Amino acid sequence: MHRRAGRSPGAARPAGTEVRPRASQRRGAGLRSLLSVHSVAGQVLVLQVGVVLLLVVAAVVALVLQARSTTLQDARERSLVGAEMFANAPGTLSAMRSADPSALLQPRAEQARKQAKVTYVIAFSPSGIRWTHPDPRLIGKRVVGSYADALAGKVHQDTYDTPGVGRAVDTMAPVKDTAGKVVGVVSVGITVKSVNQRVMGQMPLLFGSAAVGLALVTGGSALVSRRLRRQTHGLEPAEMTRMYEHHDAVLHSVREGVLVIDGEGRLLLANDEATRLLDLPGDVTGRRVTELGLPPPAAALLASGRAVSDEVVLAGERLLAVNVRPTAPHGGPGGSVATLRDTTELRALAGRARIARERLQLLYDAGVRIGTTLDVARTAEELARIAVPRFADFATAELLDAVRRGEEPDRANPTMHRAAVHGIRDDHPLNPVDEAVTWPATTPQAQGLRSGRAVLESDLRAARGWRSRDPERACHVLDFGMRSLITVPLQARGMALGVVDFWRSEQDAFTEEDLAVAEELAARAAVAIDNARRYTREHAMAVTLQRSLLPRTLPEQSALEVAHRYLPAQAGVSGDWFDVIPLPGARVALVVGDVVGHGLHAAATMGRLRTAVHNFCALDLSPDELLSHLDELVARIDESESNDSSENGGAATQGEGAGITGAGCLFAIYDPVSGRCTVARAGHPGPALVGPDGTVTFPDVPVAPPLGLGAGLPVETAELEPAEGSLLALYTDGLVEDRERDLDTGLDLLRGALAQPDRTPEQACRAVLDALLPDRPRDDIALLVARTRRTDPDRVADWDVPADPAALAPLRAECARRLAAWGLDEISFTTELILSELVTNAIRYGGEPIRLRLLLDGDSLICEVADGSSTSPHLRRAATTDEGGRGLFLVAHFARRWGVRYIARGKVIWSEQSLEGPAAGTDGDLGDLLPELGDVPPL
Repeated sequence: MHRRAGRSPGAARPAGTEVRPRASQRRGAGLRSLLSVHSVAGQVLVLQVGVVLLLVVAAVVALVLQARSTTLQDARERSLVGAEMFANAPGTLSAMRSADPSALLQPRAEQARKQAKVTYVIAFSPSGIRWTHPDPRLIGKRVVGSYADALAGKVHQDTYDTPGVGRAVDTMAPVKDTAGKVVGVVSVGITVKSVNQRVMGQMPLLFGSAAVGLALVTGGSALVSRRLRRQTHGLEPAEMTRMYEHHDAVLHSVREGVLVIDGEGRLLLANDEATRLLDLPGDVTGRRVTELGLPPPAAALLASGRAVSDEVVLAGERLLAVNVRPTAPHGGPGGSVATLRDTTELRALAGRARIARERLQLLYDAGVRIGTTLDVARTAEELARIAVPRFADFATAELLDAVRRGEEPDRANPTMHRAAVHGIRDDHPLNPVDEAVTWPATTPQAQGLRSGRAVLESDLRAARGWRSRDPERACHVLDFGMRSLITVPLQARGMALGVVDFWRSEQDAFTEEDLAVAEELAARAAVAIDNARRYTREHAMAVTLQRSLLPRTLPEQSALEVAHRYLPAQAGVSGDWFDVIPLPGARVALVVGDVVGHGLHAAATMGRLRTAVHNFCALDLSPDELLSHLDELVARIDESESNDSSENGGAATQGEGAGITGAGCLFAIYDPVSGRCTVARAGHPGPALVGPDGTVTFPDVPVAPPLGLGAGLPVETAELEPAEGSLLALYTDGLVEDRERDLDTGLDLLRGALAQPDRTPEQACRAVLDALLPDRPRDDIALLVARTRRTDPDRVADWDVPADPAALAPLRAECARRLAAWGLDEISFTTELILSELVTNAIRYGGEPIRLRLLLDGDSLICEVADGSSTSPHLRRAATTDEGGRGLFLVAHFARRWGVRYIARGKVIWSEQSLEGPAAGTDGDLGDLLPELGDVPPL
């Protein structure tokens, strides 16, 4: 750089002479320039000194405050330590208990005050009378202030105005005896004045340090300012001109248009890029912007002078992003600077990017919102709703009938049903939901199904094939404004499930670029629909299996009037079951059970347990014995399946190798003759009993562990004697338990639903479900309601039988008279034959006491012989020479069924004869049978 020497006005100097200022003059001029606030160096110096001074003052204030806070905290800690040490010092407690505490405590308090350098150490009684004080005149007087915390046994610290001392930091510490009682209080204080004195003693050091720091920083700032003055001093017009020339060269090289406009709207500068973008002529400098032939919006924006950022204006065929900023705030003259950027290609690229982003967002939302439920129709509806209006104005979906039922797609039956319709308007002419649809071969839908690809009809008016299915409806569709169609087959695992159609009426017609989006939407929906179809099929299979394992109809019996409900959970099948099993002697067994878990395994397990209950009932076991045998059976099954799982590597799943542990069961036997009901339960809720007057009780039935977990523990029973006409309700836990309510709440609701007299079991079932059934049951619900009946005493006859064969003849005569009274003369002979054989066996092989009972139950006559022996008779084939062995054969032939059940003492042999159909036991039948029996002993 070249620097021209400046000349000051005045007389001309002789050539060749040079005037040099003296050193003192140079130093004075440099100092004045340095301290002048009109120079940059002077302003920087003043600013730096001011900032440093503020920082020093702030630091001093902070240090003073910190010193005061530290000293005050030290005073609190010293006060606290002094109070606790004096309160806990040996002899303090005994001195406070002495006859003259002041005489003992005052010397020690003064000694402690001097050694700890505190203001005072005061000890006073719980009533507030001072024992010690630095001023002996105040001893014996009452303290001033609150000391409730100290009397409560807590250390209290605060700042008080103490008489004779002034404001002080005070700590009160209680003195307790061995029982924890406060016998006195020690107060130690340090005056605030002494704290301030300590702080003031530190002030000279603080101010001295601050002064030294200020001097050092001021000197450094002076050196920096002097160097800055030297660096900025001497800039001449030539150097400034070259700087502007460089700036002008940069403007010509920038790839953005730059316009400089004065406050009157005249163009002062336009760089080359601005001239190109705006197509400006060459002589534009000095002309008004509005006179340059620019489009009115662009000219108005540039002439307005208002600040804008990236405002897009149209200039010819270009889209320009304009930024305008005023120049006045930056020291320049009034006006503005505008920059121009060509965004034509960028805008087109941004438009394509926006469309791509919207499509990606649509596909993402489709993945999240399609398939939220495992319902085929709901999934098709979700597809239609996600596509409208973001991709199409209307969307329809048709599914094959087999797919809707959850079955494999049937190509031989192409009939579909519309599963979903959704659009921007409800008055559309498209086929409604559930309407059958068949696509002719010329339609786009049929073409898409054959090819497996989406088919585009960009202009429906020009297309003819899609009209072939229903020309009249097609005309209505066109008149409605439908202009474009994309049809896509719904395919999953290589199988066609249906078709989805996307229609546009208000948006632009579909293009080839939209095919990929339509296919992706259909592909995601097809996977969800196929999953829902497979779930529907598996769920239907599980429900079918479960229902096949449950009783279809309840058996006929006269002891109870029974109604039932069974509701599978919506989430899947479970293992709840119920049963009504007729037992000998007109008795009836009621069973309700529950297998923990869901799925096919739970349903299959339920079937196994129900079959086992039937088999055990065939043995006529009592409820406790039946549950004990059932518990052993479940434990053996669990052990067997656990061993199988171990042999298979431990890979047991919910349907394979899983045990039954966790099953519950309630078993009850009702005898209509005695009116007693014997109940036992294992891991299951107890029954509810509703009296004839509507009173609801929950009988206390002892509960045993769940089946498989009993570990051989005995099962206890409860004997109930419900009045005739009472309701007995048996249920599973799914009825009374739910995530939204606890067991007690469910039982209260059940009590309220049952508490109505004169209800039939059917009405009771309906009322219970109306009151307790949740909206979406998470567990199966089984409910069994039975109304008790009593057998008419006139239909029961019983006799005590002596252990003498001679008593058989009179007994047969009495039985014949009773049968005649019942109008059963037709079966009198066979009945006498049966009871003779049963009584004879009891006399010969049984033990006393022996009882005979005839029971007329509906269409059956029951003959029961009880004896005190537990020996069970059985059928056997007698040889020709045998004198016995044919009696039970006769009983089995003439009775509809017979059997043996064990009681607490002995057994009961029973037979049941039918009162309907051909008469059993006629002379002809007996005559045909005697040759096969051989010689029969006389009866």
